[in-house]
Amino acid sequence: MQTFTLSEKLKYLFSFPVIVAALGYFVDIYDLLLFGIVRIPSLEALDVDIDKAGTLILNFQMTGLLLGGILWGVLGDKKGRLSVLFGSILVYSLANIACGFLPYLQTSNVVGLYAGLRFIAGIGLAGELGAGITLVSESLPKELRAIGTSMVAGFGLLGAVVAQLTVEMAGNWTTAYFIGGGLGLMLLFLRIGVLESGMFQQIEHKEHIAKGNFLSFFTNTRRLIKYLKCIAIGLPTWFCVGILATMGNQFAPYFGIDSINPGKAIMWTYIGISVGDFASGFISHALHSRKKAILYMMLFTAVGICIMLFGGSKSEAHYYFFCAWLGLGTGYWAMFVTVAAEQFGTNVRSTATTTVPNMVRGLLPVMLLGFDFFKARTDVVFSALIVGIVVFALAIYSTITIPETHGRDLEFTE
Repeated sequence: MQTFTLSEKLKYLFSFPVIVAALGYFVDIYDLLLFGIVRIPSLEALDVDIDKAGTLILNFQMTGLLLGGILWGVLGDKKGRLSVLFGSILVYSLANIACGFLPYLQTSNVVGLYAGLRFIAGIGLAGELGAGITLVSESLPKELRAIGTSMVAGFGLLGAVVAQLTVEMAGNWTTAYFIGGGLGLMLLFLRIGVLESGMFQQIEHKEHIAKGNFLSFFTNTRRLIKYLKCIAIGLPTWFCVGILATMGNQFAPYFGIDSINPGKAIMWTYIGISVGDFASGFISHALHSRKKAILYMMLFTAVGICIMLFGGSKSEAHYYFFCAWLGLGTGYWAMFVTVAAEQFGTNVRSTATTTVPNMVRGLLPVMLLGFDFFKARTDVVFSALIVGIVVFALAIYSTITIPETHGRDLEFTE
């Protein structure tokens, strides 16, 4: 195990690739969560049904993330990590700017147009995290990899907080979309100085190595099982964000609370996630284990959900407190994406690291379908509980049984 002086650690951890990846993920999260934050005011302004249209548009965005994850992941392994960092941010920035013009467009199907724009935004948003984490993972020494990726995600996730504050200060949801798109376009210029991953450059011109083959995850049983386990580990994060936070207004009547603002619920969840992501890297580093860090944080989250749903949410403030708790527990997001990067070889690493988190996001519509299905047959709390039990059972099993990757060298191919 190589040792580093404090100055050497700081040089690596605050290198240009880490800083640019963190800023990119900040803008990515801002734009990703913005619809959830402005869902109610934007749909009220457009005079459409909030619940039906909101679920439809969110599902379109998450489907875009699912498909975009495959597109950018394959591109990252075939053309390089930087191609994704430039292309993805351009797509989602322009789509978000277009969302700001929705009130001024004359159309008979504004919901369809809104859903289409969020689908395009979802495609663009899918590339940012995977490419950034892949680039940072391949740029840092293995001893500092967990801390570096946790810094990227920890800072980046603050974008959700800034998105909520921007909406509150701007007083207009369209302005928030314009700001998000503008930030993305500004970041394009900062990325000009970023260098390509050295590991990718070593195999870039080796024609005998198959690069970016997404289907290869399904043609080898061992590789497929690892891939599915990587996806399952991340499911609790989007269960908490997509159901308990984003749909927080649906829980208010059950708990006897006057109102729960989904935007604030998302903000407090991401404050927790940001802190948790910063902590997860250091926890993993201290325990010399990715698996133990993720498992302990996952169990902490499960306890918070039980208290939240069965007696803890007595007021709006209490609900936001538990959102922060769940965010803190699911702050292993960076660690989970790092695990995905470390499981697979350089020739499919970008594909794995980009598709895995977006498969998790893309499965939110499935969780919402289950949530709505059980909600029609029971109440909102027990429908969330049933979905949560399935999600956490899969996640805990996968965490326990997936190979440990702490300290693994990444210079290998599939």
